[in-house]
Amino acid sequence: MSLLVVGLSHRSAPVSVLERATLNADAQIKLLQDTVAAEPAAEAALLATCNRIELYADVDKFHAGVAELSTLLAQHSGVGLEELTPYLYVHYEDRAVHHLFSVACGLDSMVVGEGQVLGQIKDALATAQELHTAGRLLNDLFQQALRTGKRAHSETGIDRAGQSLVTFGLEQLSAGTAVEAWAKGKRALVIGAGSMSSLAAATLARAGVAEVVIANRTPDRAERLAQILIEGDDTDVLARAVPMDAVPAELTRADVAVSCTGATGLVLTAEAVAAAVEGRTGTPVAVRDETPAPAAGGLAPAGTDEGCPLDLSAVQGATGFSVMGEAAVAGMDAATLEQHAAWVDRGTVDRRDGRRTPEVEVEAELITALAATVAAGGRLPERRRPEPVVEAPRPAPVLALLDLAMPRDIDAAVHRLLGVRLVDIESLAEASADAPMAADVDLVRRIVADEVTAFGAAQRAAHITPTVVALRTMAADVVANEIARLDGRLPGLDEKQRGEITQTVRRVVDKLLHAPTVRVKQLAAEPGGAGYADALRTLFDLDPETVAAVSRADDRDTSDSTENAKNRGRE
Repeated sequence: MSLLVVGLSHRSAPVSVLERATLNADAQIKLLQDTVAAEPAAEAALLATCNRIELYADVDKFHAGVAELSTLLAQHSGVGLEELTPYLYVHYEDRAVHHLFSVACGLDSMVVGEGQVLGQIKDALATAQELHTAGRLLNDLFQQALRTGKRAHSETGIDRAGQSLVTFGLEQLSAGTAVEAWAKGKRALVIGAGSMSSLAAATLARAGVAEVVIANRTPDRAERLAQILIEGDDTDVLARAVPMDAVPAELTRADVAVSCTGATGLVLTAEAVAAAVEGRTGTPVAVRDETPAPAAGGLAPAGTDEGCPLDLSAVQGATGFSVMGEAAVAGMDAATLEQHAAWVDRGTVDRRDGRRTPEVEVEAELITALAATVAAGGRLPERRRPEPVVEAPRPAPVLALLDLAMPRDIDAAVHRLLGVRLVDIESLAEASADAPMAADVDLVRRIVADEVTAFGAAQRAAHITPTVVALRTMAADVVANEIARLDGRLPGLDEKQRGEITQTVRRVVDKLLHAPTVRVKQLAAEPGGAGYADALRTLFDLDPETVAAVSRADDRDTSDSTENAKNRGRE
């Protein structure tokens, strides 16, 4: 059996796809159960956070495993397999271990170094244990991932680079001002009472807000969170709980609102936010005009002709960017460049008199020259992004909104409301792309590499252990049979003599087996050492069923140990 992970995250998929692929608690349970029921998989665990969905499994066939796990993810997420496949990534064996350990250390997070993912990995393991979908491999894997993450945070300064998604989101809302200075004296509304919402409430309280209002569908959880905030030693914030139907009224009083619920639909629509701001200011909320600027020089606007391989929505109205220039075609392969050249030739004629402008002639010649470069080198340099559209200054926001939910709680159309600032998962992903990496990241990467090597060695050594145990069991049986035969031939031996002979024979067998069994464990722990178990079984003619029985007993012991640990945790 071998470790396989199939998943998608903010690094591989746009937020719009992640949003649609989000799994609720029931869907996660059903996905795990269906995975272990599928033929290629013996174990399964699911790591589902606001910016990643990863299905881990112990499979006996790689290609069949990838196909089955991909299909199951598509079925349970509700996103069609054909649409989902381009955004999926696959890691196998050591690469899968390396990936999870990197995730545990915060290296693959939207905000590098954040530690919240450790709690999410712990929850994923607990769920798999509770459903009995995690066996020896995934138990060992996730537990070592947790140890690796804790080691990275304790032995390096990765915490200086990392912060929670909540902190990063508040920094984006404060727009360059220190969060404490920005938050001081503000009234905050927190929608939801789960782990992320609780973290947001605590962070806002520590930042110095005057009041935190908690709204949740379950009143008891909201009351409990409000009480925790009031009783906290490090803050003197006022906190109170309200029902969800009080959110519109509370929004008119709030300076900042954070939402992170498990709702499948919108919690705050653009109309509700506009009404709240209007109720607060007494004036209607203006909507930002996002109509693209007309194309220069009388040329046909971008996107009016079919066949353009560019993402025209990304360049629509961008200043200093021509869909015919070098920046547009940088990074295209030969076939795409040829398609683009045909679109330029067909679609960029001046529509007023049917003639090409001099600028078009120059850029068409440039594309022809670049086509020759592609023919020689295979690909142009990496694609350049268009310059951002110059926007008119917006008024200072009277309401700041932070949406940490996936799928989103707050209507994306709120971005267009003047006087409102919205930061959501999508804008956080864009902002984190330019965030500086800490110097300690290299140290964390070395820790991950060391832990991956250690895990691989331990797993390979563990693979041969049942064979070694079966060999020693067979040797013990041989000794017992020979002592029994000796009793028949020498019935006059007293107990002391018989015991001495038995001990002597056992010592001889142990000494003969000690060096080869120790050495075979060392060899098996090295890369490519999996064949030593087969060699040992062949050399000593061990019964495969005996070896399998030892493995099953080990798995039962692992399961019992896990259950006992969980029970101790409940006490």
